Amino acid sequence: MSAEGKSVIVTGASSGIGAATAMRLAEAGAQVMLAARREDRLKELAKEIGPNASWRVTDVTNHNDMLSLGQAAMKHFGKVDVIVNNAGIMPLSPLANRRVEEWDRMIDVNIKGVLYGIDAVLSHMLERKEGHVINVSSVAGLMTNPTSAVYSGTKHAVKAISEGLRKETAGIIRVTTIYPGKVNTELGHSIKDPDVLAGIGDRFNYTGLEGEDIAEAVHFAIASPRNMVLNDIVIRPIEQVL
Repeated sequence: MSAEGKSVIVTGASSGIGAATAMRLAEAGAQVMLAARREDRLKELAKEIGPNASWRVTDVTNHNDMLSLGQAAMKHFGKVDVIVNNAGIMPLSPLANRRVEEWDRMIDVNIKGVLYGIDAVLSHMLERKEGHVINVSSVAGLMTNPTSAVYSGTKHAVKAISEGLRKETAGIIRVTTIYPGKVNTELGHSIKDPDVLAGIGDRFNYTGLEGEDIAEAVHFAIASPRNMVLNDIVIRPIEQVL
């Protein structure tokens, strides 16, 4: 199997894991629909990728935006083989600091964004009797640490959603969940809590992976034989303990 000829939607495609994934899949011969909020980044990436890329400004927290994204990809490519639900944010904070707006935003992006992505393509994939849903969770979706209660909760939810989808569509749709450890992306830029920022250097004082490392895992999952599926892929830097 190969990613060549596959039509793939990638959310959160303007930077980091999403951009690297789109690049890697396009290099392998896939057609990619880039989705994110930052139009300038999408245009730049699509230009860099070339004719195998299209783009659409999309807010994953907006259900209509996601439905329109799915329809646009189907119209442009004629089909959608894969969706990579990658968009996510990580504004860590202690619960006692009551950063409620950040909690709400994490739930909207990290949980609803995944659900809306699935909803945008599921009927199409079921009708075609094939498809692949790849959800990007986190190692935080396998455990919980101080300041990550809400973030970990959203990533545990991604795990549950993936497992439910797998069982509901077994034999038709392949479902893969990626659990990255520390990756050198813009994800940490969403952290605004002063208590967390004060200690973040000590907490993550090891070399992170690059977006390209996770992109390789996504490509590997897509390119695996059709009669099998890599349900869970955990990827940590060699120095990471948690």
